[in-house]
Amino acid sequence: MTDMIGVRHREFLELLIKNKTGLTVDNFSKALGITRTAVRQHLATLEANTLVTKSITRPSGGRPEQLYVLTDKGSSSFPRQYSWFAQLLIGMLEQEAGQEGVGERLAAMGENVAKQLRASGTAGEDLPAKVQHLAVLMEELGYRVNPNAPADIKGIPIIEADNCVFHDLASKHPQVCRFDLALLSTFTDSKVVHEACMVKGANVCRFRFDTEAPSPISVDSTQ
Repeated sequence: MTDMIGVRHREFLELLIKNKTGLTVDNFSKALGITRTAVRQHLATLEANTLVTKSITRPSGGRPEQLYVLTDKGSSSFPRQYSWFAQLLIGMLEQEAGQEGVGERLAAMGENVAKQLRASGTAGEDLPAKVQHLAVLMEELGYRVNPNAPADIKGIPIIEADNCVFHDLASKHPQVCRFDLALLSTFTDSKVVHEACMVKGANVCRFRFDTEAPSPISVDSTQ
């Protein structure tokens, strides 16, 4: 994410990650070798993007100096090795429970997450409405869902995502897909057919929803 906000802005964030109590305009100016006016312009942009915020003022010889600190969003903009850590966990689980055991646990996790998400309100919705509701939630979870994906012959929307939030992990541990499939099936009370999978070489992940009620073995991945 830091690459997206520019090299100079990244330098501001890197200074703040090393100085968590905050820095003043003068601190930035001296550390980066730029004018105070330029510092204020960069800080204004970073504040507008909610990466940096004003903190307390610090007494000085004259006027109190304003300190700037990282926001939670600013801290999260630095790369983190979640995928590496997740691979360690999956690897340990495979040693203990085997690949099938890991798949079953991930499917159970997906079901539990779906039930939590359904608390946001799907009661009384028909299947097309549930799928549309699910597509919105998937966007919030980081998927890029194609809004122009066609419906199936029954008029039920198909979900196409051109990214996979677990791609690196799923490419090494394909059973990770069972988490997604169980989540989708439980959320929509339907059978999910995984028509295309990027881990298996497709350009998108495509999910079709069948009106048949889900069963313990009805979440399919056909490609």
